[in-house]
Amino acid sequence: MKIRVKLTFPQHLIKEPVLFTMAKKYDVMPNIRRARVTETVGEMILELEGDEKNLEAGIESLRQQGVEVEHVEGDFIE
Repeated sequence: MKIRVKLTFPQHLIKEPVLFTMAKKYDVMPNIRRARVTETVGEMILELEGDEKNLEAGIESLRQQGVEVEHVEGDFIE
C-alpha cells in the first residue's frame, strides 16, 4: 500500500531522526517528494509504502511525538 502525506515537524524535532526511526521500526519505506526546513519548523511531502497496519502504526507514532500528519490527495508540485 502507498499513501501520500504532509508532515509538519515542531521545532524540537527538526534535528531528530524521527522519519528514519519510524521507517525502521514499522518497516515503512518513505520517498521524500518535497521538503522545507527552517530553524523553527520542518515540512515534508512524501509517499509512504508498506503494509496497511504498519503505515497506520508508523503514522500514529509520528503523531504521538508531536508531528502533524495530513493525508495529501491528488497531484502536487514536485
